[in-house]
Amino acid sequence: MQNDKKKLLSDIINCLGNIENYLGKSKKFSDYNDSLMLQDAIERNLFTIGEAMNVLLKQDSQIPISFARRIVDTRNRLTHGYDEIDNTQIWNIIINHLPLLRKEVSDLLNA
Repeated sequence: MQNDKKKLLSDIINCLGNIENYLGKSKKFSDYNDSLMLQDAIERNLFTIGEAMNVLLKQDSQIPISFARRIVDTRNRLTHGYDEIDNTQIWNIIINHLPLLRKEVSDLLNA
C-alpha cells in the first residue's frame, strides 16, 4: 500500500478513536446533545474523516469503503451547510455508520 494512502487511512482510524474516546463507553445521545464542546470536537473529527476520504477517492475512486461518497458529502455539509446540520443526523452517523467505517478502514490497513 502506498504511504500516503496508509497515512490517510490511519488518520481516519485516529479520528474514529477520538470520537469514541470523547463519547466514552456510555455513548448517550443526551451527553452529545447537551454539550456544545463535545459536538464541536466530534464534528471536527468527522470533517477530517471526510477530507481524508475525499483525497482517497481522488487517488482510488473504487476504494472498498461503503458510503465513501456520502462521507465526503457529510464533510461538505459540515463546512458549507453547517446551519442545516441536526444533532440527530450526526448521532445517526456515529451509531449506525462509524462502526462499519472502522471495520472497513482497519481491513484495508491490515491487508
